[in-house]
Amino acid sequence: MNKSLEGKVALVTGAAIGNGQAFCVRLAEEGAKIVIADIADASETKKLVEDVGGEAMTMIVDVTKQDDTLRMAAETVARFGRLDVLVNNAGLYHEEPFELISFESWKQILDVNLTGLFLATQAVLPYMKNGKFGRIINLSSDTVWLGTPYLVHYVATKMGVIGFTRSLAAEAGRYGITVNAITVGLTATQRPANQKLISSILEHLMPQQAVHRAEEPKDIADVVAFLASPASSIITGQTINVDGGVARH
Repeated sequence: MNKSLEGKVALVTGAAIGNGQAFCVRLAEEGAKIVIADIADASETKKLVEDVGGEAMTMIVDVTKQDDTLRMAAETVARFGRLDVLVNNAGLYHEEPFELISFESWKQILDVNLTGLFLATQAVLPYMKNGKFGRIINLSSDTVWLGTPYLVHYVATKMGVIGFTRSLAAEAGRYGITVNAITVGLTATQRPANQKLISSILEHLMPQQAVHRAEEPKDIADVVAFLASPASSIITGQTINVDGGVARH
Protein backbone atom coordinates (compact mmCIF):
# COMPACT_ATOMS: atom_id res chain seq x y z
CA MET A 1 0.00 0.00 0.00
CA ASN A 2 1.31 3.45 -0.90
CA LYS A 3 2.01 5.70 2.06
CA SER A 4 1.40 9.37 1.36
CA LEU A 5 4.12 10.64 3.71
CA GLU A 6 6.90 8.14 3.01
CA GLY A 7 10.25 9.89 3.51
CA LYS A 8 8.71 12.93 5.25
CA VAL A 9 9.32 14.12 8.81
CA ALA A 10 6.45 15.38 10.97
CA LEU A 11 6.76 17.31 14.22
CA VAL A 12 3.75 17.40 16.56
CA THR A 13 3.61 19.62 19.66
CA GLY A 14 1.55 18.71 22.70
CA ALA A 15 1.81 15.07 21.66
CA ALA A 16 2.27 13.15 24.92
CA ILE A 17 -1.42 12.31 25.20
CA GLY A 18 -4.85 12.86 23.66
CA ASN A 19 -5.33 14.32 20.20
CA GLY A 20 -1.62 14.97 19.66
CA GLN A 21 -0.86 11.35 20.37
CA ALA A 22 -3.44 10.26 17.78
CA PHE A 23 -1.92 12.64 15.22
CA CYS A 24 1.53 11.07 15.70
CA VAL A 25 0.21 7.54 15.20
CA ARG A 26 -1.83 8.48 12.13
CA LEU A 27 1.05 10.33 10.46
CA ALA A 28 3.34 7.39 11.20
CA GLU A 29 0.83 5.08 9.52
CA GLU A 30 1.27 7.23 6.42
CA GLY A 31 5.03 6.67 6.53
CA ALA A 32 6.29 9.84 8.23
CA LYS A 33 9.07 9.85 10.77
CA ILE A 34 7.68 11.48 13.91
CA VAL A 35 9.07 14.02 16.36
CA ILE A 36 6.97 14.03 19.54
CA ALA A 37 7.33 17.33 21.39
CA ASP A 38 5.71 17.97 24.76
CA ILE A 39 6.43 19.49 28.13
CA ALA A 40 5.56 16.07 29.63
CA ASP A 41 7.03 12.61 29.11
CA ALA A 42 5.92 11.23 25.73
CA SER A 43 7.29 7.69 25.92
CA GLU A 44 3.79 6.23 25.57
CA THR A 45 3.26 8.04 22.27
CA LYS A 46 6.65 6.86 21.02
CA LYS A 47 5.70 3.25 21.77
CA LEU A 48 2.38 3.62 19.95
CA VAL A 49 4.18 5.04 16.90
CA GLU A 50 6.65 2.17 16.94
CA ASP A 51 3.78 -0.32 17.31
CA VAL A 52 2.49 0.74 13.87
CA GLY A 53 5.97 0.40 12.36
CA GLY A 54 6.96 4.05 12.64
CA GLU A 55 10.19 5.72 13.73
CA ALA A 56 10.02 8.43 16.37
CA MET A 57 12.02 10.60 18.72
CA THR A 58 10.71 12.40 21.80
CA MET A 59 11.70 15.84 22.98
CA ILE A 60 10.88 17.83 26.12
CA VAL A 61 9.78 21.22 24.79
CA ASP A 62 8.08 24.23 26.34
CA VAL A 63 6.62 26.01 23.31
CA THR A 64 6.43 29.30 25.20
CA LYS A 65 10.25 29.44 25.31
CA GLN A 66 12.05 30.49 22.14
CA ASP A 67 15.22 28.60 23.02
CA ASP A 68 13.19 25.40 23.33
CA THR A 69 11.46 25.81 19.98
CA LEU A 70 14.70 26.67 18.16
CA ARG A 71 16.33 23.61 19.69
CA MET A 72 13.30 21.51 18.74
CA ALA A 73 13.62 22.41 15.06
CA ALA A 74 17.42 22.12 14.96
CA GLU A 75 17.47 18.71 16.67
CA THR A 76 14.76 17.40 14.34
CA VAL A 77 16.82 18.28 11.28
CA ALA A 78 20.02 17.00 12.90
CA ARG A 79 18.36 13.61 13.51
CA PHE A 80 16.31 13.17 10.35
CA GLY A 81 17.87 15.60 7.87
CA ARG A 82 14.65 17.47 7.11
CA LEU A 83 11.41 18.85 8.56
CA ASP A 84 8.29 18.69 6.40
CA VAL A 85 5.20 18.84 8.59
CA LEU A 86 4.44 20.87 11.72
CA VAL A 87 1.27 20.22 13.70
CA ASN A 88 0.76 23.01 16.24
CA ASN A 89 -1.34 21.08 18.72
CA ALA A 90 -0.03 22.29 22.11
CA GLY A 91 -2.83 24.13 23.87
CA LEU A 92 -4.35 25.05 27.19
CA TYR A 93 -7.74 26.13 28.47
CA HIS A 94 -9.32 27.24 31.75
CA GLU A 95 -13.10 27.46 32.21
CA GLU A 96 -13.72 30.72 34.08
CA PRO A 97 -16.36 33.50 34.10
CA PHE A 98 -14.95 36.57 32.37
CA GLU A 99 -14.97 38.74 35.51
CA LEU A 100 -12.88 36.16 37.35
CA ILE A 101 -10.18 35.76 34.69
CA SER A 102 -6.95 36.98 36.25
CA PHE A 103 -4.27 38.66 34.19
CA GLU A 104 -2.01 35.69 34.97
CA SER A 105 -4.60 33.25 33.59
CA TRP A 106 -5.17 35.41 30.49
CA LYS A 107 -1.44 35.63 29.85
CA GLN A 108 -0.88 31.90 30.37
CA ILE A 109 -3.54 30.99 27.80
CA LEU A 110 -2.11 33.48 25.28
CA ASP A 111 1.45 32.31 25.90
CA VAL A 112 0.67 28.66 25.16
CA ASN A 113 -2.03 28.92 22.50
CA LEU A 114 -0.71 31.85 20.43
CA THR A 115 2.84 32.69 21.40
CA GLY A 116 3.72 28.99 21.44
CA LEU A 117 2.28 28.54 17.96
CA PHE A 118 4.19 31.61 16.75
CA LEU A 119 7.51 30.42 18.20
CA ALA A 120 7.19 26.84 16.95
CA THR A 121 6.26 27.99 13.46
CA GLN A 122 8.99 30.60 13.28
CA ALA A 123 11.54 27.99 14.35
CA VAL A 124 10.63 25.45 11.64
CA LEU A 125 9.83 27.79 8.74
CA PRO A 126 13.45 28.37 7.59
CA TYR A 127 13.96 24.61 7.18
CA MET A 128 10.75 24.27 5.18
CA LYS A 129 11.70 27.22 2.97
CA ASN A 130 15.10 25.69 2.29
CA GLY A 131 13.41 22.44 1.29
CA LYS A 132 10.79 24.24 -0.83
CA PHE A 133 8.10 22.19 0.90
CA GLY A 134 6.06 22.35 4.07
CA ARG A 135 2.74 21.57 5.69
CA ILE A 136 1.78 23.63 8.74
CA ILE A 137 -1.42 22.52 10.48
CA ASN A 138 -2.77 24.64 13.33
CA LEU A 139 -5.32 23.37 15.83
CA SER A 140 -8.13 25.78 16.63
CA SER A 141 -11.55 25.10 18.19
CA ASP A 142 -15.20 25.17 17.17
CA THR A 143 -15.78 27.39 20.21
CA VAL A 144 -14.82 30.29 17.93
CA TRP A 145 -18.04 29.69 15.94
CA LEU A 146 -20.19 28.90 18.97
CA GLY A 147 -19.20 31.81 21.22
CA THR A 148 -18.85 29.39 24.11
CA PRO A 149 -19.20 31.13 27.52
CA TYR A 150 -16.61 30.97 30.29
CA LEU A 151 -13.82 30.52 27.76
CA VAL A 152 -13.26 34.11 26.61
CA HIS A 153 -9.45 33.91 26.85
CA TYR A 154 -9.34 30.50 25.16
CA VAL A 155 -11.74 31.47 22.37
CA ALA A 156 -9.81 34.70 21.73
CA THR A 157 -6.61 32.73 21.20
CA LYS A 158 -8.28 30.13 18.99
CA MET A 159 -9.74 32.85 16.75
CA GLY A 160 -6.23 34.30 16.65
CA VAL A 161 -4.99 30.94 15.33
CA ILE A 162 -7.31 31.34 12.33
CA GLY A 163 -6.04 34.84 11.58
CA PHE A 164 -2.44 33.67 11.96
CA THR A 165 -3.14 30.81 9.55
CA ARG A 166 -4.68 32.96 6.83
CA SER A 167 -1.95 35.60 6.95
CA LEU A 168 1.00 33.21 7.03
CA ALA A 169 -0.48 31.18 4.16
CA ALA A 170 -0.27 34.28 1.97
CA GLU A 171 3.44 34.62 2.74
CA ALA A 172 4.49 30.98 2.67
CA GLY A 173 2.81 29.70 -0.47
CA ARG A 174 5.58 30.82 -2.83
CA TYR A 175 7.93 28.42 -1.03
CA GLY A 176 5.70 25.38 -1.49
CA ILE A 177 4.40 25.65 2.07
CA THR A 178 0.71 25.35 2.92
CA VAL A 179 -0.80 26.59 6.18
CA ASN A 180 -4.22 25.43 7.34
CA ALA A 181 -6.26 25.28 10.52
CA ILE A 182 -8.72 22.79 11.97
CA THR A 183 -11.48 23.87 14.34
CA VAL A 184 -12.21 20.83 16.45
CA GLY A 185 -15.04 19.92 18.75
CA LEU A 186 -14.82 18.34 22.18
CA THR A 187 -13.13 14.94 22.03
CA ALA A 188 -13.21 12.16 24.57
CA THR A 189 -9.46 11.96 25.23
CA GLN A 190 -7.80 10.01 28.00
CA ARG A 191 -7.33 12.86 30.46
CA PRO A 192 -8.76 11.42 33.72
CA ALA A 193 -9.19 14.79 35.44
CA ASN A 194 -11.58 15.96 32.72
CA GLN A 195 -13.63 12.81 32.18
CA LYS A 196 -16.61 13.79 34.34
CA LEU A 197 -16.80 17.26 32.78
CA ILE A 198 -16.35 15.90 29.25
CA SER A 199 -19.07 13.27 29.75
CA SER A 200 -21.47 15.95 30.97
CA ILE A 201 -20.75 18.27 28.03
CA LEU A 202 -20.96 15.46 25.49
CA GLU A 203 -24.39 14.49 26.85
CA HIS A 204 -25.50 18.08 26.22
CA LEU A 205 -23.88 18.26 22.76
CA MET A 206 -25.16 15.02 21.24
CA PRO A 207 -28.67 16.30 20.42
CA GLN A 208 -27.13 19.37 18.75
CA GLN A 209 -24.72 17.46 16.53
CA ALA A 210 -25.63 16.43 13.02
CA VAL A 211 -23.67 13.21 13.58
CA HIS A 212 -24.91 11.65 16.80
CA ARG A 213 -21.74 10.15 18.21
CA ALA A 214 -18.85 11.45 20.27
CA GLU A 215 -15.94 12.89 18.36
CA GLU A 216 -12.76 10.85 18.74
CA PRO A 217 -9.11 11.84 18.26
CA LYS A 218 -8.91 9.61 15.18
CA ASP A 219 -11.57 11.75 13.45
CA ILE A 220 -9.28 14.76 13.66
CA ALA A 221 -6.15 12.73 12.94
CA ASP A 222 -7.57 11.68 9.57
CA VAL A 223 -7.97 15.35 8.60
CA VAL A 224 -4.44 16.13 9.82
CA ALA A 225 -3.12 13.29 7.64
CA PHE A 226 -5.00 14.66 4.62
CA LEU A 227 -3.68 18.20 5.12
CA ALA A 228 -0.14 16.82 5.45
CA SER A 229 -0.45 14.77 2.26
CA PRO A 230 0.16 15.61 -1.43
CA ALA A 231 -3.61 15.45 -1.96
CA SER A 232 -3.97 18.84 -0.20
CA SER A 233 -1.22 20.66 -2.12
CA ILE A 234 -3.52 23.40 -3.48
CA ILE A 235 -5.36 23.94 -0.18
CA THR A 236 -3.98 26.73 2.00
CA GLY A 237 -5.20 29.50 4.27
CA GLN A 238 -8.30 27.46 5.06
CA THR A 239 -10.10 26.46 8.24
CA ILE A 240 -11.77 23.05 8.29
CA ASN A 241 -14.42 22.47 10.94
CA VAL A 242 -14.37 18.96 12.43
CA ASP A 243 -17.00 18.74 15.16
CA GLY A 244 -19.80 16.44 14.06
CA GLY A 245 -21.85 19.36 12.80
CA VAL A 246 -22.35 21.30 16.03
CA ALA A 247 -21.19 24.57 14.43
CA ARG A 248 -23.04 24.08 11.15
CA HIS A 249 -25.46 27.00 11.36
